[in-house]
Amino acid sequence: MAKVKTDRREFVKYSTLGILGAVLAGSIVFSPQAIKAENRLRPPGAVEEDRFLALCIKCGQCLQVCPYHSIKLADIGMGHGVGSPYIDATERGCYACSAVPCVLACPSGALDHACEKPEDIHMGMAVLEFPDRCLAMTNTPVPKGYNRFMHAFTDAQRNVTNLERELLEKLEGYEGKQCTLCADVCPIPNPLSAIAMVPDKKGGKRPEIYDGCIGCGACEEVCPTHTASIVVKPRVTYDEQYTNKS
Repeated sequence: MAKVKTDRREFVKYSTLGILGAVLAGSIVFSPQAIKAENRLRPPGAVEEDRFLALCIKCGQCLQVCPYHSIKLADIGMGHGVGSPYIDATERGCYACSAVPCVLACPSGALDHACEKPEDIHMGMAVLEFPDRCLAMTNTPVPKGYNRFMHAFTDAQRNVTNLERELLEKLEGYEGKQCTLCADVCPIPNPLSAIAMVPDKKGGKRPEIYDGCIGCGACEEVCPTHTASIVVKPRVTYDEQYTNKS
């Protein structure tokens, strides 16, 4: 009889712990803090967010074909959209591949196949969020070792591509010079339609964003300040960010 009571106590104990664990785990995914709109930067061709999350089957095909390792899949700690693809431009932006392979690989329509070339891409809009930190505006030379995080990110990949190596080679030679990185790295066919370095009233230069910006995040990735001075706001248009605020 004592054995039965002990077993019952153990059952109740571990059942309670199991339920509590499930509730806590659920709170990670379903709490208001976790499911609030996080506004992630989605891959090229992503349809409207609610529809994107409904259509995406979390297959990871877009991730597998990306030659820059730009695309990641959201894990459970990120709340809503677990398994859905996104881009963290602080690590690696999108480089607007000419054939847009991530879109071609998408089997569900979450990435719209009408997006066939870089000019069709619109992921968001670049914004000089912290002009007081911008090296170009403060006439501060690009510091030594500014690109070590980009090297570390690339080295961590199991199958580094030639395109990634070419990107790193392109970024060599900026140390000690006036910063023009955000404009120089813009990957679209006509980068001057998206961003250019223009004279600033204080004698320096500043990046100016134009309506050709596709919000790829490459500028945010290469920005050499500790916290990127230029950032991409996902799913924001040029008019929303600039025209309607002027």
